[in-house]
This record gives sequence, structure tokens and C-alpha cells, in this order.
Amino acid sequence: MVRWEWGTITGARRSWPGAARLQLMLDGEEQPVTAMAYPQLTGTPQPGERVLVNTNALRRGLGTGGEALVVARPQALEPGVEPAGHMVKARYTPMQTMVDAIDDPSSPHYEVLQAAEDLEAVPVVACDLHSSLPAIVAGIRAEAPGARIVHVHTDGAALPAAYSATASGLCEAGLMEATISAGQSFGGALEAVTTHSALLGARHVARADVVIAVQGPGNLGTGTGWGFSGLQAAEALHAAAVLGGRPVAALRVSGADARPRHRGLSHHSSTTYGRATLAPVLLPLLDPTAPEYSWFHASVSEQVNTTIIEEASARGVHHERSEVSPAGLQDALRGLPVRLSTMGRTLEEDPEAFLYAALAGRCAAALIPRP
Repeated sequence: MVRWEWGTITGARRSWPGAARLQLMLDGEEQPVTAMAYPQLTGTPQPGERVLVNTNALRRGLGTGGEALVVARPQALEPGVEPAGHMVKARYTPMQTMVDAIDDPSSPHYEVLQAAEDLEAVPVVACDLHSSLPAIVAGIRAEAPGARIVHVHTDGAALPAAYSATASGLCEAGLMEATISAGQSFGGALEAVTTHSALLGARHVARADVVIAVQGPGNLGTGTGWGFSGLQAAEALHAAAVLGGRPVAALRVSGADARPRHRGLSHHSSTTYGRATLAPVLLPLLDPTAPEYSWFHASVSEQVNTTIIEEASARGVHHERSEVSPAGLQDALRGLPVRLSTMGRTLEEDPEAFLYAALAGRCAAALIPRP
């Protein structure tokens, strides 16, 4: 079911390219709420304009995405720009949208994608949570300041790539080259039909030295063993492996999560890399000779051994540990131009969550093929 409501735009709130956040007064309410509009779909509503919104997430009080979503602007139906190709994203939903995909025959990149054979040993980092993205970037930059980093936005969570203020901020600051929206996701600087073609586009169109593949904000979890959208990281690692990339699996770790299944090494990482991943990957861990090494990191290392490496090995998949130095990573994390937050916790509140993502970034940067 969709909960439809009418409202009037009363002002603007903090926005970024591709995402217009607005102040909205819903009919019958006394306090304004936040509404999100995607100019690619609806154009940008103006103050005083009546709009039709979807309030499912707002009324449920969801954290990520808990806003009204602008669906229609009856007073200002804008024609939009017709793409040259025929690719449709968010297919067969009322908001399906036409895009210019790099693998569409009408694309100027089509011949490049037709000729692309593999990733040329480029490292691909896959992770569970979108909040790991800036920390991975920080780790890459700490090791290889000039690396070209391309983000592949998969379709496990937020389908509009523009919803990520984090990715937008990293690109605006020059820390990432571009976002490619893959599968049913849309709105990246480049579009691709599959994760595989997005990875090839990252290398052969955007000239990536490192690729980060991750779902958008809004990871869906159920508390069951297999019911979480971050499981999609296994698919990205498989794609990297079959295309000749270097798969790196960022570990989801927390020292502050109140839920036992996510304390230390998250069961999401154990399941994704230990039970669902069918190709060998690198697992970045804190170097045990580092001054920061403690019983907590030793415990994570043991969890990785028993729930990932041994589990996968029993199935004939032989992952490798990569012990990575944390030197300078805290400064790199603090120096990011975007806010670090995971499940509402900051860098100060849950430093391990961001440290392990940064270790994955540094591990991947060390794998960049040298000319």
C-alpha cells in the first residue's frame, strides 16, 4: 500500500545535486515536515505549490528515508529531457524513468563497453553499509592520494543515487570521480544496466584506479540470517572476480552497536563473505603489530577466522587475510569533508566501524596496478 497525502511547499531545506529537500505543510497538520523531490523525476517544486506525496516512510517514523516523497506536481507538469536511448530504471513502477546508460546502443560509450574485456586487475572494494563509503575513500587517499576512485551505486537500498549526500559531497570535493548507478538504481553521473557493466564502465569510461561497490543509504535488515540487503556485496565481489578485478571485502565491525549480532564482527559480514561469497577475496584486518591493537581487534580477527575463512574454506573458497597498518587513518577520517555516521553513531562513538572500512580502502590502494 502507498499512503497518499496532499501538501503545500513552504520553503527549501539543505539540498544537493539531484536531490531537492523541501519544507512541506501536509493538509490538516500544524507543523511542517521534510519532503524529498528528485528533479530527474518531477522537477523542483516551488514555495506555494501543491504536491502529492507518498508518506509511507514518514508516518512509520523510519530513520533513513523517513521523509515525504514528492510524487506529482499537478500545477506544474514539466516535460523533462528525453534520453536518446531506451533504458528504463525503476521498471514497471509508477515512477519508472528513462536514462542514458553507458551500455545502451545510443550511448557514446557503447563501443568502449562492447570492447571491454576485463577490469585489468583494478581493485574493487565491496561493503555492506553505505556509511562505509567515505571511510573507504579516506583509506584509499591515505595510501594513494592521486588515485581515481569511482563509486558503483548498487540497487539494494535507496534506488535514487542522488539520495546520497555523502557521495555527492565526495564528488564535489574531488575525492571521487563519479557515481555510476547500476541495476534498478538511477541518477548517477553515469548509468549502467548491471553491476558488471557498471564495473567495466568505472574502469574503461571513468578510468578508475579503484572501484567501491556499495548499496545506497537505507540498508534493510530483518534480524534473520539471510534477510538483509547488504548481502548484495557478495554479488559485487563475484562480478569483480569474473571480470578480472581484485575483490576486497570491507568488514562490518562495531565496538558500540547494542545488538550482539553486530558487536565485533557483524553477522552480516560473516554470512556474506563466509557463506554467500563464491570467489576468493581479500579480508583487511588491523595489523597486530600496530600500537592500537587490543583484545577487541584480536577478537575480530578470531571471528574472521572461524566465521568467514573456515566457513568458506569448507566450501572450497579460500579467502586471504590482509593485515593493514592503521597509521594516519584517524587523521584521514577526521579530515573528510562529509559527515561520518553509521546507524546514528559518529566517528567518536564507534571508531572501529570506520577504521575497518578505512583499512579496506588502504588495502585496495596497495593493489592498484602500476604502469
